[in-house]
Formats: sequence, structure tokens, C-alpha cells
Amino acid sequence: MLKIDGSAKSGSGTILRISVALASILREELHIYNIRKKRSRPGLRPQHLEATLTAAKLCNATIEGATLGSKELWFKPKQIVGGLVEAEIGTAGSIPMLLLTILPICAFAERPVHIHVTQGGTDVRHAPTIHYLQHVLLPMLTRMGLESFLEIHTFGYYPKGMGEVTLRVQPCRKLSSIGLDVFGKLERLQGLSCCTFLKERRVADRQAMAARKYLEARGFKADIHVMYDESNPLQKGSSIVLWAETDKGALLGGDAIGELRKPSEVVGQEAARNLVKELEAEATVDVHLADMLVPYVALAEGNTVYLSRVMTEHLDTNIWLVQKILGVEFTVKKMRGLYRIETTGG
Repeated sequence: MLKIDGSAKSGSGTILRISVALASILREELHIYNIRKKRSRPGLRPQHLEATLTAAKLCNATIEGATLGSKELWFKPKQIVGGLVEAEIGTAGSIPMLLLTILPICAFAERPVHIHVTQGGTDVRHAPTIHYLQHVLLPMLTRMGLESFLEIHTFGYYPKGMGEVTLRVQPCRKLSSIGLDVFGKLERLQGLSCCTFLKERRVADRQAMAARKYLEARGFKADIHVMYDESNPLQKGSSIVLWAETDKGALLGGDAIGELRKPSEVVGQEAARNLVKELEAEATVDVHLADMLVPYVALAEGNTVYLSRVMTEHLDTNIWLVQKILGVEFTVKKMRGLYRIETTGG
């Protein structure tokens, strides 16, 4: 049995997500306690609970302690079957975070996986936007052999959520390593600025223009697409994601969300500023992709290396956790202002 202290390191939901995913793949019983103990509202929140229940559906797991607010959980997985799985968060809890939990599991399913998630947030605070997953994480996973397609039916924002997406995943059972130890030359810089029922205020255009202006002032030219959405008449909101690719395979993203009393120009500048930090540092993955990739590269065959601008708390936690569960060794070295993350995988 895997025994994991959820209060270790960051003490965040990432410990729950990765523990459940790896336990499912290993088909090993998991006991996790002190779940999210360091957070202001500890224990399972709606998105964490639904993510765990969705993972259980994928691998026919039996669960004890799966209730809102629970700080302790027993998760006993069986075979990862796949197929159609329905999930419903019921709040503005992050849909991307739920998908981050189940994506590694999907790679090892017996048959293609079709995940339908409803009643959640696609673009909310303290989580990647849904377009970040679509244009940054999923393309990188495709390089590693995990093919997927994400369809956004309805955008969801704080406080009601009401977002709906479908994720289709083609299992690969074997992940390929990635070699990203050189930044190279910038080839493409793209973006997507989106808003729901805010066209009269030109929100998506204003976000995009502010991002372009910020980037151009620092020598970067971006092709940013503007999207005016009308999928959710009960929830107005906005987001912007920018991503850059180099000739050596580096992939860097930066995103931001609109909020009440937060000018659209500030949203665009925030996303651009996040990306520029990565470009100027010449990292090969952005700080968020760096921690998201950890379970995948730990499971992949062969040597993986990438460069991160910062050793974040999430990155440190994820490396500690996959080493503990999988026994895979990571080497982290600071070189020329960047952190070189390397592992030989499983």
C-alpha cells in the first residue's frame, strides 16, 4: 500500500492528484492523509472530490473517505478500462485541474477514453486556463506519444462555473522521453484572447492589443486570435493565453484571466509579462509546464531533460512525490540561471 502524507512539501492538491494517478497506473492501493492540510480550507473541495471519483471510474476503484472536506482517503484501483466517463463538479472548481488528475491514467487505459466534464470552471484563479491545456500541455504530451483532443462546449467562470468540455484520449501505454536542453531560436509566438458575452466592451480585443503592445515593446511579435464566445449567457468572463515555440522544441506559455474590476488591458499585459519572463530567461518549458510534466517524464522510457526558469514549490513537490512512489531518480542542477531537470524515467 502507498501511504502518502498530504501535508508534506506544498501540502496542496497536487499531492492528491498525482498520488491518485500513479496509484491507478501501478494498480496499487493508496492511503493518503492530511489532504490539503496547509490550505485555508483543508480537505477535499468539490473539484478534488470529483477528480478522485472520475479517476475511480476509469479504473473501477473502490474508495473510502470520498466526501467533501475529508482529509483522509483510501483508494483501491483495479484495471484501467477507459471508455466513456461522466464528471460533474457542480461549482466553479477547475475543470483543467480535474483533467490534470486523470490524463496520466488515460495513457494506460485498455481502450480510448472519452471524458465529459460539466458544471465546472474552465478559467478560474489558481489554475491553468482551459486554452493553456489545449495549446501548451496537450501538444507537449502529443510529442511524448499521448494523443488527445479537447473540445470546449461552454466556458465557465467564477462564481457559478457552468463550464462543459469533452476530452478524448488515445491510450499509448508507452510514453516517449523529451530532450529540451537548448532554447534555440524563436519560431512562433501565438495567442488566443477569449471572452464570453463581453463583446460590447471589446474585452477580447483589448486584452489582445495590450498583450501585443507589451510584447512588441520587448522585441517580440505575436499572432493573437480574438474569440467572442456566447456559450454561457449566465456567466460573463474572459481569459488570454500566449505560447511560443522555438526551432529546438522549447514550448513556453503564459496566461491570465479576467476578474471583476480588473481592466482588460491588465489581463493582456499579465499574460504577456508571464511569457516574456520565460523567453528572456531562455527556459525550454514555462514554470507551470515544468511541474505538470513531472509524472509523465517519470513514466516515460529513456532520458528526459528540460530547463525551468524557477524551481517552484509545485515542481519541487511533484519531483519529491514521483520519486517516492515510482523510485525514479531526478537530478536538478542550477546552470546559467536556469534549473536543469533530468530523469531517466521508469
